[in-house]
Formats: sequence, C-alpha cells, structure tokens
Amino acid sequence: MDLGLILDQLESGEQELVQKALLEYNKENSQCFFFNGEHREQRKRRELEEFKRNKFRDWVLKSDSDSDSEHLDNPDVKLRQKLGEVVIKFLGRDLQPSCQAACLETIRILSRDKHGLTPFTSRASMYTLARYAGVDYSEECEVSLMPDSESVVEALKGLCNIVYNSPEAQQVATELRLVNGLSRRLKLYNETKSCHESKFFDLRLLFLLTALRVDVRRQLAQELRGVSLLTDALESTLALKWADVYEVVTDRCTPALAKEETEWVMEILKTLFNITFDLNRREVDEEEAALFRHLAAILRHCLLIKSDGEDRTEEFHGHTVNLLVNLPLMCLDVLLTPRVEHGSVEYMGMNMDTVEALLHFLDRRLDRGHKLRETLTPVLNLLTESSRVHRETRKFLRTKVLPPLRDVRNRPEVGNTIRNKLVRLMTHVDTDVKHCAADFLFVLCKENVSRFVKYTGYGNAAGLLAARGLLTGGREQGHYSEDEDTDTEEYREAKADINPVTGRVEEKQPNPMDDMTEEQKEYEAMKLVNMFDKLSREQIIQPMGVTADGRLAPLDEAAQKMLQQQESSDLDSDSD
Repeated sequence: MDLGLILDQLESGEQELVQKALLEYNKENSQCFFFNGEHREQRKRRELEEFKRNKFRDWVLKSDSDSDSEHLDNPDVKLRQKLGEVVIKFLGRDLQPSCQAACLETIRILSRDKHGLTPFTSRASMYTLARYAGVDYSEECEVSLMPDSESVVEALKGLCNIVYNSPEAQQVATELRLVNGLSRRLKLYNETKSCHESKFFDLRLLFLLTALRVDVRRQLAQELRGVSLLTDALESTLALKWADVYEVVTDRCTPALAKEETEWVMEILKTLFNITFDLNRREVDEEEAALFRHLAAILRHCLLIKSDGEDRTEEFHGHTVNLLVNLPLMCLDVLLTPRVEHGSVEYMGMNMDTVEALLHFLDRRLDRGHKLRETLTPVLNLLTESSRVHRETRKFLRTKVLPPLRDVRNRPEVGNTIRNKLVRLMTHVDTDVKHCAADFLFVLCKENVSRFVKYTGYGNAAGLLAARGLLTGGREQGHYSEDEDTDTEEYREAKADINPVTGRVEEKQPNPMDDMTEEQKEYEAMKLVNMFDKLSREQIIQPMGVTADGRLAPLDEAAQKMLQQQESSDLDSDSD
C-alpha cells in the first residue's frame, strides 16, 4: 500500500479511515523483517556490474554495515520514519481499542527496522508505549495495570524491539524506570493468572533491560530485591510443592512442562543469571545464603523435569546450569540433601539424581560438538567446582568418568566414553574449552600428577601441567582424602609397556642407532645440534627447559635458575 496515502489519511484524523489503512498496511507487512533487504540487493548488483565493467583487481564487495548512511538517506526509510512519527502522535488521542491495537501493531512492525527507530526513542514516545503496555511508572503513583489485551501485547512487543535495537531507547527506558513498572506487574503475576503473551513479553523486556544495562541490573538486584522477586515468580510458574525446607517434591512421572510455562521459566532464569552474574565475587550473609539455597532447590527440580520436546528440554536445562554456576558453592549442598527414594541414584548414602542429570547433560553437549565454549564451559565449571567442594560428588563422578583403567591398547582420546571425549578436548584450539576439560579431569584425579597422566597421557596433560608448574611431578595443594587409586589387573600387567606420552601400550620399535658406528652416531648428533642452533638463531624456535619449580622457561633462563639454585644450595650446606 502507498505510504503517502496512509500518511494523508492519518493527517485527516478520522479513526475509521486510519484504522482501515493501517490494518491493510499491517497485513501486507506482517512477515516483513528486513525492510531494506531489496535495497541492499540492488546496491550489490550495481556494484557487481561496475566491477564487471571496470575490472577492478582490488574490488571488494561492501559489507552491509558500510551502507548504514545510505539507509538514512533512503526515501523509503524516511517515509517509514514519517509514518512512525504520525502514528505515535496519533496514539496520544482518545482512540477506540481496535484503532489503538492497529496503531501499536504498525509500530511493532516498523520497529523491526533498526534504521527507522528515531520516532520511537524519544522520552515522550517511550512513555506513550510504556503507558499502553501498562508498565509506566512514577514515584507519585502506582504502576498502571491494564487488563490483558491485544494493545498491551503489541506495545510490549514494540518496546522489546526498540530497546533491543537502540542504545538511546535503553537510556530512556532506564530514566523512565520501566524496571520498576515491570517489577510491580511481576508481583501481580505471582498472585494471579494472566495472558501468556503479556507475561512472556513483560519477562522478555525485563531480560533485555538487565542484559543491556548494568545500572538496571544493579537496580533490580539491590533496590527491587530482584532475586527474591524472580524466585517467587519461578516458584509460582512451576506450581511447586515442598517436601522440606530445601527439597521440592519432584515426580518424574508427571507430564512434561508445557510450552508456555517453559518459555516463562526460561525468561526468568535468563534474568536471574543477569542479576547474579558477579555473585561469586562477594561474600553473602546468612539471609542471602538461605535465599540462594531456596533457589538452588528449585533449580534442582528444573534439572530433573522435562519440557515439550528434546531440544526445548536441552535449552531449558542449559539456562538452569548457567544460573547454577553463578550461585555460591556453599549453597549447592542442597543438590545432594534430598532423601534417597525408590528410583533415586544413590552413592555413599546420598541422592545423586542431580549429579547424574548434570553428567547426562554434559555428555549430550559433548556429542553436539559446536559452540563448545558457550555450551560446555558452564557445566564443566559447575561439575569441577562442585567436585572440589563436595567429596561425595567428586567420588561419584570419578566412578562414572574415570572408572578403573582397563583399556590400555588405545590412546586415551580414542573412543566414545566421556573420558575419551574430554581428553580430546584437552588439545582443543579454544583455550577456555581446553582448560575447562583438563581442569575437570585433574580435579577428579585429586590433582595428582601421576594419576592424571595415567588417565590422559603425558602429551595431553602437558598443557595443564606446564601452566601449573607441575611438569616435574608433584601435586596441587587441594583438600583431598588419602584413598588409593586401585589399578585393574589389565593395567598392572601392561603398565611396564605403556608409553607415558601417548598413554597406551605400543610395540617396541627397533633402535635406529644399533647398526651405526660411533663416528656415525657422533655425526648425526652434531648434525642435530647444528639444526637446532640455526633454528634458534633465526628465532624460528625457542628452546625451552623445565625450571626447578616445574615451569617452562627459555633454555638459557632455565639453566641459569638451576645454576643459581645449585649455588644457593651449596652455600647453605653444612659441609667443610
């Protein structure tokens, strides 16, 4: 539909004509998400034709970001901006509900284009949309709580688009204290039932504000007691029943969590993650510890239930794990406290259902193999730190991940067990992934170097050992019990033939120097020395050595330190 004609009808001010025109426009553009897509394609075609004509050898196709200024000068963008200005102004009149909904739907469609947001980012425009969404706030009055309606939902969707795409809108939303309005409405949701879309987009807007603005995140966490508020919302949404102070009644035979409830819960979990992100950097008092234990008990329930479909369950559990990582380690003891019941996983008299669920979750993530930093590091960090703090968790995980070694014929990284998959990650190109996988296995080995090398091979273990100064052996100063590592019969029989670098039994190869004369051996040795010397002088390689404290250092530096320590030892001796 011609935008000029719509603008003329809006200027006329007749609600029926305006509503009819906007409804037609909305219908035509309901699935339009990239208004300037056609313009971009036309520009690329023109540039490609220019290249073919002129044969520029160094011609490079411009990226979409290069054309931002072109978008602002585009006549279509200017027309849409004008339409947005008129529609937001028209909303200030006394309109019929159906006309309000049509105007707000138009704004929601226009707000998909980040280049056309200018009419909606002013304080007046944001306030108008917040008022229609029912989340406007002032110190003098309570938040206006409008009943669930199409207008409320459309206004919320528009606000989500605008806040997501515009830093200016994020600043205005902060100044208007929309987080206060959203918090007050969330309290209402905890007490009453409401429309799914209205609650969902309230929660989505709250998530966006806390994700994009540090000051809003801090305000929600401290001033508005956001952890308590969102925990109540989580408990209300899941309709929980409590068996004990920190134990939720969880029946795995109950139906999967419905799609709508899952969407609400995931938005709550994401917002809780935002406002607890720096929690591990500070001390928590007794009141806070009780709150976080209460939340941890709810998260335990989340890990043990399913949603509608495998992918949705995976996403749901992923957000749960992310939040658990933020909680103080001292509060995670509630994951193990529930009573052992029929069907529970028991180990050392404790309920290991949660740890078993986390291990299955880790295994699924290992099999996916993409975006490993985002998908794997949270669960690996959670299992690692839990194993450091809780002896029962570590011992249970060790029985599952590092059972007594029987396979001594294959490299540790070959195979489909969790150990094999984690050892493969120890040489991954992503440093975070590599360190997380190695650290987890090292903790399961009670940070004992010889045991760690036994299960992973020295070649795979070298990176972590070098970083911790343990290449010469030894052990980290962790608080672990002194139980022994029991070797299997297969391992004891093959131990003498296992190559410590590869971690497997290898056939002995003939020594190539056996048939050489002494002169030939000397010649080959000098040839090797000269090659290393040349590579070192040309700075292609840097020879390294191991210092007395087990760390890698340039060979000259390592030798010098060893010499200094030897001299110091000689001076300190009691000999004449």
